[in-house]
Amino acid sequence: MAEKKPADQEFLEFVIKSLVDHPDDVKVDRAVDEMGVLLTLSVHPDDMGQIIGKGGSTARAIRNLVRIVGLKNHARVNLKIAEPQGANKASQKEAQAEGELEELKL
Repeated sequence: MAEKKPADQEFLEFVIKSLVDHPDDVKVDRAVDEMGVLLTLSVHPDDMGQIIGKGGSTARAIRNLVRIVGLKNHARVNLKIAEPQGANKASQKEAQAEGELEELKL
C-alpha cells in the first residue's frame, strides 16, 4: 500500500491538478528543514500561465492557501514554483523579482 502524503502536499497536488490541462505532469516535492517545509511544484510548461495567473495573482493565492494548511498543521510551509526547462531569461528574472517581493511581504 502506498504511503499517505502529508496534508500540505496532498492539498497542493489536488488544487494544481484541478487547474492545469496536463494533470499527469504535476509533481510536488516536499523538503523539511529548520526553516520549515518547502514544497517545490513542477508543471507542464504549457500550464505555467495558469499557475502564475495575471500579475502572479493565482500563484499568490495558492501560496496563501498552502501557508494556511501549514498553520493548521503547525508548520511553516513555503511554495516554490519550478521554472520549466528552456524558459527564457526574462521570465526567470520576473519570477526572481516576484519571489523577492513575496519575501518582503512576509
